[in-house]
Amino acid sequence: METQDKLEIEIGSKEAKTLKPATVEIMKVEIITIGEGSKANNKLNCLVKHPEKDEVIISSVKYERSKELKTSGLWFRLDDEGKIQKGTALASFLEFLNVKKIKELVGKKCNTAEDDKGYLCFKAY
Repeated sequence: METQDKLEIEIGSKEAKTLKPATVEIMKVEIITIGEGSKANNKLNCLVKHPEKDEVIISSVKYERSKELKTSGLWFRLDDEGKIQKGTALASFLEFLNVKKIKELVGKKCNTAEDDKGYLCFKAY
């Protein structure tokens, strides 16, 4: 099927199967770029092994901030010293799993939860 032919596809009648929250193991981490040009931002994608499916990508976290639970993407932002910005969702996730660098997430196990749209996110609270 040609890419532009996809513009003609209608909405289906079957909803996507959602995975249940579970403990997952982080198998691979990568920074991806979302957007282009001046609007481009970097985000952390984690490839995890879920009990129901071997390869699942999770790129958001539910964490506590100002005594409230927040859900956010794992956006990669640096401070003026070139380190991961303190107080961000990514920094909170790293601190929760007791690591200092993103690459140290590989092999870590973490519980998941559902975000407000029903997708899995890391549970860091």
